[in-house]
Amino acid sequence: MTKNMTTRRKFLTQAGLISAGILIAPKLLSAKTSKIVGLQLYSLRDQLPKDVTGCITKVATAGYKEVETFGYSVEHGFWGLDAKAFGALLKSNGLVSPSGHYGLNQLFVQGKTDDLKSYIEAANIIGQTYVIVPSIDGNVLKSESDFKKVAETLNKAAEICKASGLQLGYHNHNFEWKPVDGTTFYDVILKETDPALVHMEMDIYWVVRAGQDPIKLFEQHPGRFALCHLKDMDKTNSKLNTEIGKGSIDFKTIMSKAKLAGLKHFIVEQENYINIDPFVSIAESAEYVKNVLKV
Repeated sequence: MTKNMTTRRKFLTQAGLISAGILIAPKLLSAKTSKIVGLQLYSLRDQLPKDVTGCITKVATAGYKEVETFGYSVEHGFWGLDAKAFGALLKSNGLVSPSGHYGLNQLFVQGKTDDLKSYIEAANIIGQTYVIVPSIDGNVLKSESDFKKVAETLNKAAEICKASGLQLGYHNHNFEWKPVDGTTFYDVILKETDPALVHMEMDIYWVVRAGQDPIKLFEQHPGRFALCHLKDMDKTNSKLNTEIGKGSIDFKTIMSKAKLAGLKHFIVEQENYINIDPFVSIAESAEYVKNVLKV
């Protein structure tokens, strides 16, 4: 073999490697820029009781790395699995659960902490960080005085969580902005709760549906929002959801302020589906959040 032939072969080999590198690089880049996205399991509330193991496997296959739980009770656990078994199921599918929605009306209405203590135990078993208050009974939210009492209770509950290595969060709907006594419940809890103890989980869909501006809230309360729910609004019916990126909410602009907000966890949730299989839907949303929003 001549020197020229050797040089030419070497050149072609190197060129081939470079070309291959060009083809591989975008995939590597994509892997680095794809972010962790979570799913609020309420999105699959109809499917989970029928086949919790199959559902969790499909959630992982859809591209999620985190899940947010809901509906736990000592009696029924997580869809028939106790906390230890459910935690093992998540682990076997490469999933973690940073947060869970736990109904705390017993605390806010009756002043009892039994449920809260059982939730703390379960949360610690499956490795959660946040115990999230999903909503509050409207009967204890009729006046500004009521709002302040609830805020005080939130602070006390947060102290109990802290003593067990957990943090308390609050998830909004839209009733929080109903004017009462010259203020709103949301304004009061933001003012009256300790930012170091009570973390806000902004449900962006409900903020928009309430006629509020997520970015304005981020700017007014920087660093206050540890988690968010990504839930898009159907363009033709604002009471319905659609896949992230298909609706009317400008998530690109809102998520550009994620750092200002203090957001650490980005959780897809969909409460209804329009002519689409739920598992196809959640996969589409995961893809958009990871590769378009790149939160």
